[in-house]
Amino acid sequence: MSALIGRTRTRGVETLSLDSTDTRNALSAPLVAELAEALTDCGKDPDVRAVVLTHTGTTFCAGADLRNPPDPDALVGLLRQIVELPKPVLARITGHVRAGGLGLLAACDIAAAATEATFAFTEVRIGVAPAVISLPVIPRTDPRALARYYLTGERFAPAEAVRLGLLTTTADDVDEALAPVLDGLRRSSPQALAETKQLLTARVLETFDRDAAQLTALSARLFSTAHAREGMTAFLERRDAAWVV
Repeated sequence: MSALIGRTRTRGVETLSLDSTDTRNALSAPLVAELAEALTDCGKDPDVRAVVLTHTGTTFCAGADLRNPPDPDALVGLLRQIVELPKPVLARITGHVRAGGLGLLAACDIAAAATEATFAFTEVRIGVAPAVISLPVIPRTDPRALARYYLTGERFAPAEAVRLGLLTTTADDVDEALAPVLDGLRRSSPQALAETKQLLTARVLETFDRDAAQLTALSARLFSTAHAREGMTAFLERRDAAWVV
């Protein structure tokens, strides 16, 4: 079986690349498991100062794999693992991000995207809600700005993602934008980075502790409904869902 996560390391920075281009890096059960394993390795390795989460192909992540979706508990575990990892995790995006991919993005500590990237919370268009991914998304974004995109499924640009709080920065050259950030992390004490990250993520983890079970149950309930079946079928058949007016 081919690897779904590419791994390289340069001067203490481990780069993990979502590498399932045939599914547009959708969150399948195997991809979630493999990414979790790679993050566990990074967390235990004293030579890893920071982790960069990126992608191959034109899509960072298309959301949940509708043909082979992860267990909701596994997705919650992956998002929490990114938030809790004792190393900074940075998202490097040069393509499109949809639905569950925005959960990965929000779980990261720092996120940068190229100006050609696009974003959308598409769950409402297939008859479900952005339930599990709300655990990292809602604590890190502006609620009034977020409401529009949660409710409409519209696409939005990197500058808008910065305004929402999903991105740290956007630039024509995302690697140039991340270079000073990575230099700063390489100059920082591993102990200090771990402790400082705990300060920054405390509110996000409170949300996980309080809401994870409820949102996991909501996700499971919605995916079993007739609306979800119609929405997913319409998506796979590349047609409008029955409720479109």
